[in-house]
Amino acid sequence: MPDDDPLQAFATRLRAVRKAKGLTQERLAEEAGLHFSDVSRIERGIRDPGVRTVAKLAKGLGVPAATLFGTDAPTR
Repeated sequence: MPDDDPLQAFATRLRAVRKAKGLTQERLAEEAGLHFSDVSRIERGIRDPGVRTVAKLAKGLGVPAATLFGTDAPTR
C-alpha cells in the first residue's frame, strides 16, 4: 500500500497505540465491544472502520479518537 494511504496509516497508528497500552487484540476487542477479528482486520488495513467503530476503539484504548489519526488536537 502507498505510504500516504489513510487506511494504512490509521491501522499502523491503532496497532502502535494498542501495543503501547499493553493490550492484545482480544483485550482491545473486549474493551471496545467489538469482535477480535474486526480489530485484526482493521489493524491489517483490510477493514475500513466507520466513525462509530473508531469511537469504540478510542474508548477501549482510553484515548481521544484524534490520537488514532496521529493528532490529539484539531488543525485550523
